[in-house]
Amino acid sequence: MRVFLAGATGAIGRRLLPLLLRAGHAVVGTTRSVDKARELELAGIMPAVLDVFDRQAVIDAVRAAQADVIIHQLTDLPRQFDPARVLAAYARNAQIRTEGTRNLIAAARIASVRRFVVQSIAFAYREGREPHTETEPLNLDDPMRAVTVRGAVAMEQQVLGDPALEGIVLRYGLLYGPGTWYAAAERKPALHVDAAAHAALLAVTAGSAGIYNIADDEGLVAIDKARAALGFDPRFRLDCDMDY
Repeated sequence: MRVFLAGATGAIGRRLLPLLLRAGHAVVGTTRSVDKARELELAGIMPAVLDVFDRQAVIDAVRAAQADVIIHQLTDLPRQFDPARVLAAYARNAQIRTEGTRNLIAAARIASVRRFVVQSIAFAYREGREPHTETEPLNLDDPMRAVTVRGAVAMEQQVLGDPALEGIVLRYGLLYGPGTWYAAAERKPALHVDAAAHAALLAVTAGSAGIYNIADDEGLVAIDKARAALGFDPRFRLDCDMDY
């Protein structure tokens, strides 16, 4: 299949690319950097240097890619954990989830791309009985995560509410592993970045439209649906030499 990967050089994107290639998919990957575009090309990826807020550019890139599937892994978070920089990035990240997602959906409709896979969050459920299932809403009243949660909810509503899309929402736990802020799980629900990438690979062809919790099997969020419908396994890890 032809896959349009928005956010190809992010933490998950870098781990997802080799999986997509190994599975035989043709990939167009987006980046904002010309230098990173060269890296993508050397790795066998067709690069698209793109600003997701440029609606027409997004439409043109998706149309040119002739994609069967769009995977939306875009974020705007610093590579290294720095509390001040992270706090400053929350608004930009939420804007990607609202306006950026809107542009990607518009491009999907124009280019007749039906399947749309997007990353969301599984670490913002309301307190209550555990494990939390996908039928539970995210907590919009959390004062510590208000910007993040509202952006995620708006994104989910756009993807799942568009009748032209087969929207697959992957609610990820807090990432750890190569290219993330943490080498090991720090807080629950946690998720290794390789398992996150593998879930996105699985969602290219498996599962029906809807929300899936993607996290370690630690009892905070239920992952039974992802196991059954996608074949998700939180123990999945890449071979060490597979990161492009």
